[in-house]
Amino acid sequence: MTENKNKQCNTYRYMGAIHIHSIFSDGTGNIDEISRAAKKAGLDWIIITDHNSLDIEEGYYNEVCVIKGEEISPLNDNHYLAIGIRECINSDNPAEFVKEVKNQGGFGFAAHPDEGINKKGFPRNNKYSPIKWTNKNILPDGVEIWNWFSQWCDNLNDKNIFSLIYSFLFGNNLVNEPCNETLKWWDELNAKQEKIIPAIGGVDAHAFKVKDYFIPVKIFSYEKMFKTITNVLILDEPLSDDFTIRKQQITEGLKKGNNLIINRAVDKIPPEITPRCGESIKLKEAEYLTIKTNKKSTIKIVHNGREICNKIAHNFQLLLKEAGKYRVEIRVGKKGFAYTNPIIVY
Repeated sequence: MTENKNKQCNTYRYMGAIHIHSIFSDGTGNIDEISRAAKKAGLDWIIITDHNSLDIEEGYYNEVCVIKGEEISPLNDNHYLAIGIRECINSDNPAEFVKEVKNQGGFGFAAHPDEGINKKGFPRNNKYSPIKWTNKNILPDGVEIWNWFSQWCDNLNDKNIFSLIYSFLFGNNLVNEPCNETLKWWDELNAKQEKIIPAIGGVDAHAFKVKDYFIPVKIFSYEKMFKTITNVLILDEPLSDDFTIRKQQITEGLKKGNNLIINRAVDKIPPEITPRCGESIKLKEAEYLTIKTNKKSTIKIVHNGREICNKIAHNFQLLLKEAGKYRVEIRVGKKGFAYTNPIIVY
């Protein structure tokens, strides 16, 4: 385990990946292969969410904490990443399975809710059918605001051989930032609730094996995917050596929104942001939101769903004058890099 303590804020940061598929659904890797790839990618924890399956055995593998969840997967839409459930849930009704996840003591995230729209705002230009969250009136516990494979597929043009080759060789160039519609919906959900509706980023890793060529090839390996969209969990205490306790620390941290989402293909070093994500603080006369970045970045601050600040800087401070929910977006050049869960100021 790579323990990264932020001495200034007295917090601990642990990097992990969510939304992973194994041989128990449509992935190609077993638990040993996936955890080895996670270790090589510098991750501390991963959550495997096979389609309609909880068959993976969680535990410590290759010094990585492996937690299992389920991607509840109706045929055409409304996929849901369920974490902390005891039994597999097979249902096509999102209202029912969101409730059942809660009944089992778990929580979940609407997966790739606005899949199908490319970076230019047009529908996909390929043969793959998008899977959306079709009824935005059904309230999930949280939202997967950024999904690497989903966005790659949204921007894939498979009708031109040169575009196809480029897409496979330079896949990260097709993944730019979360969908605006998803961010807007997420802000609306948070505006309607006193608590934080948390967000995660997902890799949607499968390590597909393509057999259509002379030599079968594996595209987007687990290790390569694990070096892209990453959840940086920020905790007050170090993770326990006991697996049961460690699992609870990770899942409770995600449930509370104590994570920020970064794309390590843009920059490997997470920003430092205080107060930390998911925290509730009382409005004081001199309370600041502080952001420190590794590279000169465009820093955007959103308050109650409305952009209130947009600065280019390495470091930035904003005096908090009003109550509400604040979140941060950071871009490096033309690419989205970091997206925080909100802090609550009351």
